[in-house]
Amino acid sequence: MKAITNYKYGGPEVLKLEEIDRPTPQENEVLVKIKATAINPLDWHVMRGIPYFMRLMTGIAKPTKFNILGADVAGTVEQVGDKVRQLKVGDNVFGDIFNFGLGGLSEYVRVKEEGLVVMPENISFEEAAAVPVAALTALNGLRKFGPISSGQKILINGASGGVGTFAVQIAKIYDAHVTGVCSTTNLELVKSIGADEVIDYTNEDLPQSGRKYDLIFDAVGNLSLADYKNLLSEEGRCAVVGFGGVGHMIRAGLLGGKKIKMVDFKANQRD
Repeated sequence: MKAITNYKYGGPEVLKLEEIDRPTPQENEVLVKIKATAINPLDWHVMRGIPYFMRLMTGIAKPTKFNILGADVAGTVEQVGDKVRQLKVGDNVFGDIFNFGLGGLSEYVRVKEEGLVVMPENISFEEAAAVPVAALTALNGLRKFGPISSGQKILINGASGGVGTFAVQIAKIYDAHVTGVCSTTNLELVKSIGADEVIDYTNEDLPQSGRKYDLIFDAVGNLSLADYKNLLSEEGRCAVVGFGGVGHMIRAGLLGGKKIKMVDFKANQRD
């Protein structure tokens, strides 16, 4: 089968289109013929091995765990292991396979069945592949501090990005009052997906605006700890899913206390 491989860290030049052996599923795995995959910042972090702490998961000197990128996949089950019970040959499936070794940039991938779910019939493979990593990040970030309540004031920083657009729509499902932050170019986009208010960060100094929010969902990481505190209500909380740098990540994780938390999660079928 054909696959795009990478055996060393670096930019796009380390990627190679190769012919490799088609994988054989183990007893609790399925073999999926890939119909669509999506690229996320996760992929280029793994490809470059940056920030460097990621190499603790991927390999110190070179990528030893992930040699085919692609966490978001959608395709058709072609083969099932003897202990697979939830999926069958011919099922159209999708999922986030980061915890199963990546592999979306290939013709076939083997995945444990708990990494996949059957696709809704009314969406395409391309639409399904665009969902898992970004939408699951949004979902887990929004509920980091518990369920969202009706009328809750939520600020979504980076509302026009992949994660941010899902966050706006998910928050509106729970009838929250959503304020999206984006650039001038994307104001209409963020309004069109349901935001109650949209702030153009190029024209307004948001941290000094006096506005207060019950939850900040920061998908960018360009706000400081002082900014978070200025924008949070007395009982407000902040979920950080994007970072402007390692320093920001460390400060948010170590100094944020109970009000500011970094978002991490492991994909599961229920989500």
